[in-house]
Amino acid sequence: MTSNSTEGVIKFQLQHTSGSGLPFDQLRELNSWRKVMFLLQLIGQTPDRYGGYGFGNISQRVGPLDLAASQPRFVITGTQTGGLPDLGVEHYVQVLEIYPAENRLVSVGPIKPSSESLTHGVIYALAPDVHWVMHAHSPHIWRHAAALGLPTTDATVPYGTPEMAAEVQRLFRETEVKTQLIFSMGGHEDGIVSFGCTAEEAGTVMLTYLAKAFALD
Repeated sequence: MTSNSTEGVIKFQLQHTSGSGLPFDQLRELNSWRKVMFLLQLIGQTPDRYGGYGFGNISQRVGPLDLAASQPRFVITGTQTGGLPDLGVEHYVQVLEIYPAENRLVSVGPIKPSSESLTHGVIYALAPDVHWVMHAHSPHIWRHAAALGLPTTDATVPYGTPEMAAEVQRLFRETEVKTQLIFSMGGHEDGIVSFGCTAEEAGTVMLTYLAKAFALD
């Protein structure tokens, strides 16, 4: 099926096939880090933020790992699961193919993928050693992004679009994002993305900058 939804949910063209989720043992580490982000309110859903939509997501690269760099495969939290304190296998979906220039994505699983899946996929494609991507909503980091020296996407570019994918590519070309492992989404309120070779690396970067942001409040 193909969908092109409204602001706050999925914007890309989605070719999704319903199917069973991955075994929970393969999701255990991903699920534990998602829980950490939920408890820190980096992932969540509240009536007074972002029109009541769920926010934040997390993904992990999955095998086979010898796929072409332009077509990374990863598992990601499903769309609008942010408000759930605990997730099960039914809340994760595999992204099989990404086509940023066409604003198109192919997925399989029990739920449709997060609205930021295209951004996650572009990061995996640009950095083959990256196995984890965390997209948080942090007002603290976001409003101090310049003071913290964070690479930042153009404020006129909305999330979940080919233009955002192009902006991420620009950051990889023109900034130190590959060593900083974190960037701010200038046109996506409170949007912060960290990534790394391991969950600990991506998570530590996010938490370190959160602490630095609190120090600036």
